[in-house]
Amino acid sequence: MAVKKRCAIYIRVSTEEQHLNGLSLPAQRKALEDYAATNGYHVAGVYADEGISARKSMAKRKELMRLLEDIRQDKIDMVLVTKLDRWFRSIKDYNITEEILRAHNCYWKTIFENYDSSTANGQMVINIMLSVNQAECDRTSERIKAVFDYKRAKGMCVTGMCAPYGYIIEDGYIKKDESVRHIVEDAIDFYFSCFSIRHTVNYITDKYGENAPSYYKIDKFFHNPKYAGIDASGNSYCEPYMTMEQYTILLKSRQAKTYSSSGYTYIFSSLIVCPICGCRFTGRQRKRSRQDGSVHCAIRYNCVGKFKYHPGASLKEESVEKYLLENIDSALQDMMIEYNLSNSRQPKPAKSIQSYKDELDRLNIMYQKGRISEEYYETEYEKISAAMSNMDDQILQKKQKKLLSVSQKFKGNWQGLYLKLDNSHKRAFWKQIIEEINVDPKTRQISGFKFLL
Repeated sequence: MAVKKRCAIYIRVSTEEQHLNGLSLPAQRKALEDYAATNGYHVAGVYADEGISARKSMAKRKELMRLLEDIRQDKIDMVLVTKLDRWFRSIKDYNITEEILRAHNCYWKTIFENYDSSTANGQMVINIMLSVNQAECDRTSERIKAVFDYKRAKGMCVTGMCAPYGYIIEDGYIKKDESVRHIVEDAIDFYFSCFSIRHTVNYITDKYGENAPSYYKIDKFFHNPKYAGIDASGNSYCEPYMTMEQYTILLKSRQAKTYSSSGYTYIFSSLIVCPICGCRFTGRQRKRSRQDGSVHCAIRYNCVGKFKYHPGASLKEESVEKYLLENIDSALQDMMIEYNLSNSRQPKPAKSIQSYKDELDRLNIMYQKGRISEEYYETEYEKISAAMSNMDDQILQKKQKKLLSVSQKFKGNWQGLYLKLDNSHKRAFWKQIIEEINVDPKTRQISGFKFLL
């Protein structure tokens, strides 16, 4: 009695449209099982990838990967598919799979199309058809992407999308949900007063009780870019709940934990930058027993890589705070001078790119005529070039206004008022002013800081 060939049934569907066109998984499976029964094949397994495009990476087609593993273990003699486009639309992935099949004396067959991969002519036809399918798939993808981009730009709902908490879909457009708008705005305002998602969740839960959204939904306020009015690619999407400036601060403030299991609030988490790997420092507690039996708890900040990948600084919280309090005023004055704000409360018009180009032209002419030294020329040229590379009139004027706003926080006896704050409010104070605190890689001490402009 002849041994039946062991066949694997591979079926795939990617969109609802294919379900409607008769390509549903059950329809494919029935057709392939009927074919196997008619031809006397033994069905060794059914492998179904649902909702996955044939252009996706092979690694994302889990059932295909399981099928290939069974082929490597010589459990399969042949693979049955309905059509070539159910099998592959990528020439590269097809060729990789074909090598695996050949190495294990396995072949594939389409039941609704006639392809022969055993001959050179057959392989050429397959590659041509795959090229056509791949190009068609690319064109379709581009059209769909263009439609989606247009809808997002108009604040319209993309097919199948559910509006996040605080938004509703009305007549195809994404709008703020007026029934819960006050809760979202309250949560975001509170967050920027303490920079703690945990505290924000507790505040909203206590204040609104049964009407409060879940922890998961509140957490999304600070992780979903839609609340800043943009999509994942940074394109304009819908009416925002927070400004882009707030969103930028938010991204930086989430990079390290801000509290411990004991409930201690770290003031400078996510602000200190590792000079070795660029990661943000995280707060830690070091407890030591004294001779008198008391326990001393020191608060320090380290890069997470310090204990895994490299040596690094370990900074005491009190030292960081002392450095900032001693140097913030002078640094602010230097910035005011740099941005031409030392003698004015209103930003002066920023220089244009053309004005810097004119300065370079004059510098070049003076050097060519021998009126300035080479050393002076190089120094001034580098200075002007650096200014030009960072120059944008609107950005500069925006930074000037931001710097003026920052300077208002350092009026009168600001340090006395600061020292009366608890750690949560101290953290909020610095995170609204400072973008990063820098550390010298050699001395492992603070070397400066950068204002958030």
